[in-house]
Amino acid sequence: MATKSASPRAKTRRKATTVAAELTNGAVIDVLESTAAGSPALDPDARRRLVAAEAYFLAERRGFAPGNELGDWVAAEHAVDSRSQHSKVA
Repeated sequence: MATKSASPRAKTRRKATTVAAELTNGAVIDVLESTAAGSPALDPDARRRLVAAEAYFLAERRGFAPGNELGDWVAAEHAVDSRSQHSKVA
């Protein structure tokens, strides 16, 4: 019995499409609006969603090439935290 094997690339594309759909559904915009509305601190779940979105966009800019996922996440954390600090000062 022959079985059809799915390529790993096809799985990656589906996952990226799912993430992109989540990001365009307004989840990130909702988080940004709720934090801009004067809440004093970014709750951990909102921070994680912002970091995930930022990491996704960093990976997208480099063509989703494998091997730098951790670097994308760390850079995204830095970007979100620095934006958060900037908004507290301003």
